[in-house]
Amino acid sequence: MGHYRRRRDFQATPEPTGDGAGPGPDGAARFVVQRHRARRLHYDLRFEMGGVLASWAVPRGPTLDPAVRRMAVHVEDHPVEYLDFEGVIPAGQYGSGDVIVWDIGSWVPHGTDDPVAAVAAGELHADVFGRKLRGRLVLIRQQEPRWLLLHKRDAQAVPGWNPEQHPRSVLSGRTNDEVRAVPDRIWRSGASTAQATERTRAPAPGRAADATITTTDGTATHADAATDATDGSGTAGGAGAGAAPPAVRPPGDDELRALDDLGANGVWEVFGRPLRLTNLDKVLFPAGTERPAATKRDLVRYAALIAPTVLPYLTGRALNMHRFPSGAQAPGFWHKQVPAHAPDWVTRWHPPGATAGRTTEHLVVDSPATLVWAANFGALEWHAWTAPVTAAEQPSYALIDLDPGTGTAWEDVLVLARLHRTALAHLAVRAGVKVTGRRGLQIWVPVAPGPGFEQTRDWVERLSRAVGAVVPELVSWKWEVRERAGRARLDYTQNARNKTLVAPYSPRAAAGAPVSAPIDWDELDDPTLRPDSFTIRTVLARLAERGDPFRVVLDGGQPLPPVA
Repeated sequence: MGHYRRRRDFQATPEPTGDGAGPGPDGAARFVVQRHRARRLHYDLRFEMGGVLASWAVPRGPTLDPAVRRMAVHVEDHPVEYLDFEGVIPAGQYGSGDVIVWDIGSWVPHGTDDPVAAVAAGELHADVFGRKLRGRLVLIRQQEPRWLLLHKRDAQAVPGWNPEQHPRSVLSGRTNDEVRAVPDRIWRSGASTAQATERTRAPAPGRAADATITTTDGTATHADAATDATDGSGTAGGAGAGAAPPAVRPPGDDELRALDDLGANGVWEVFGRPLRLTNLDKVLFPAGTERPAATKRDLVRYAALIAPTVLPYLTGRALNMHRFPSGAQAPGFWHKQVPAHAPDWVTRWHPPGATAGRTTEHLVVDSPATLVWAANFGALEWHAWTAPVTAAEQPSYALIDLDPGTGTAWEDVLVLARLHRTALAHLAVRAGVKVTGRRGLQIWVPVAPGPGFEQTRDWVERLSRAVGAVVPELVSWKWEVRERAGRARLDYTQNARNKTLVAPYSPRAAAGAPVSAPIDWDELDDPTLRPDSFTIRTVLARLAERGDPFRVVLDGGQPLPPVA
């Protein structure tokens, strides 16, 4: 258990600490198999013995097929309370990724009364009584930590049985994708799906601006600046500061087929809303080098599939739509005002003091159908405010924008990013990094409520000037592009009211439909990384394989330490 605890930061991960382990019901020994998508998919097979869970990682999963031999890697013992852990381990933590309880049940050792001694001796025979796995499993040590896992030829054996054909949790009935869609919750057993969630972080507190928010049911609420903006759940009229969007399932195969079967125009029922779609076969993204063109139908499909992942970054924030109705090959324009023809269920934010000639109704994407509607409206790019509408003067993030100059090589951008990585690590500051989908990189630092834009701007300026002093030949602090001599700018001025930055997973208006994709910090050292490496056709598969590394910015704010 000491090895288990040393590898984890329990202030940042919702995993159990192991302090509350107790006996199984009626003293029965239990086992669990967790389907775990970390850097690579594997199944964690765990047997209760000696007060802990003896554990093996099985890359291809256990099976009922007696002809199959599986490699199993013996890993550290886990606490017994890990039996029903189901949720998301945050990026940057050991084993980061999504976890479901793929099978659970009781077990008895065969041929021994001392399973701990059997493991130490290198061979364990276990009769398991799970919901998916039954019969006798055998683990044989080859060379520690490599073991061999097999199923005996008994009455429970099933030739050809494949664990990947049984992907759902036996506790919640959800897949890994569906659990990942609500990363701020842990799924627990012994309760209904609606009751079995526990937050891993509290909603960020915020103060309301004097504003009216029109909610998805068409009603309006008034938030007074003298009152707390939240109602205890972190919401304010459906668009609260720090509000967690409800669990969202992406469209299924039948819904996607219905989209494919539509003609150029038609009504698509998705996320419980009928959406009238137009010009679905229009090319919005021209073909790029070794990248096919993408149509409006492709964009709408992508918006629907990415909505469960991107929604937490947009909920409760005004969205500026960068529209390209004629496609990325033609000039675009910024659109802030919600048009009169928008559905009445689209959430609108009415900023205080808005006058004629100014934006009086901002779009707030707090439902997945709203994101699909925006894509159909020609919004190729999604740019959200850095502060929630309920606390418009208090940014949630301090933003570091690495803006390459005309003479800046991509490797120089990576140098600047790595230096920021080192500086943030030195300051013990948590942050997420993403490629912009164009030429640069962005770093988001989650900030605890309190500082205004002036404070976050000053902090980012001090940090970036310290970084720039290390490589002065790469950086210019001039405002005008023509005065920078082609050098990069570390643009701390993006930390200002009403400023926006492109949202994680937003498409970019360029050939091949690139995406502003979050990356792991260690990918800055990958020689194959490019700022437009990922597209609407490839990023979903990457997300399924690796999870979302940008979730770190949603795990609560933090005070900004002094920069020497």
